[in-house]
Amino acid sequence: MLNRRDLLLASVAAGVAMQNRGAFAKAAQPSTKVNFEIPPHACDCHTHIHLPEKYPFWDGRVYTPEPASPEEMAALHKSLGIERVVIVTPSVYGTDNRATLEGIKFRGDTARGVAVIDDKTSEADLDAMGKAGIKGIRVNLATSGVNDPSIGRKRLEAAIERVKGRGWHVQCYTNLALLTNIKDVLASSPVPIVFDHFGGADADKGLEQPGWAELVEAVKSGKVYVKISGAYRLSNKGPDYPDSVPFAKALIAANPDRLVWGSDWPHPDSVTPPGKKPTDLNPLLQIEDGRVLNLLAEWTPDAATRKKILVDNPARLYGFS
Repeated sequence: MLNRRDLLLASVAAGVAMQNRGAFAKAAQPSTKVNFEIPPHACDCHTHIHLPEKYPFWDGRVYTPEPASPEEMAALHKSLGIERVVIVTPSVYGTDNRATLEGIKFRGDTARGVAVIDDKTSEADLDAMGKAGIKGIRVNLATSGVNDPSIGRKRLEAAIERVKGRGWHVQCYTNLALLTNIKDVLASSPVPIVFDHFGGADADKGLEQPGWAELVEAVKSGKVYVKISGAYRLSNKGPDYPDSVPFAKALIAANPDRLVWGSDWPHPDSVTPPGKKPTDLNPLLQIEDGRVLNLLAEWTPDAATRKKILVDNPARLYGFS
């Protein structure tokens, strides 16, 4: 069953399509000016590249996004004043990381990447990806949810084992409630653990929702990083997402040294509308990235703290010099 946020994202996408008389929207470009000074070497730590004509999407995908090119991403970051980027292989590519690697190559030393792998990925493959700029692997814990948390736990433990000794990290897409079952894994992990999009929190459920206290405590302890990214996935009260404020401030107060920011560009809508097939093209969400970046100044008015989130923490986590 779709939750409230899923329905909102689907309705936003449908509205965009209606406004364009059936034509699909292209990847968003900001029209709102950033209202605070972006420090040198700022990094957008969560983006995707979609090049389906060159690198076909995975047959097992659950949605089909529009293309989003390295050139379009570069235009986004020029508008926002952001120099560095982390490109994450999206689920629609399965374990095919070629589009991500092409995006990294396009941006050169200002880019790093996060790959998706499986049991067939060899150590030689990991070596080659490391040389190309990959600094971590992404695992999806959310599909195990709270129905069988042991599956998510095993996936996380296996991922930690694969990257141990490489100087990489494990990035997790998860249901927040799962954190109550993996606290000990987080505490003992020899590699950094990074959670996407506020750890999968839902602003409608408030700060008392299961798993939120565990996430804040893990951040406070320095054991995990959290991407304060995709505010529109946390909240359904756009375009300014006021109910994101207490969540962001709680994490920043816990430990600003373990937070990074990401746009989640090009904002794919992962919910295939009723009556459509996963292979039908789904329009990209038209998120106003300048306005969303301005939220960071509301979340933390302190310029030194913003520099940690935008520059210092990404440099440490992703190996920027």
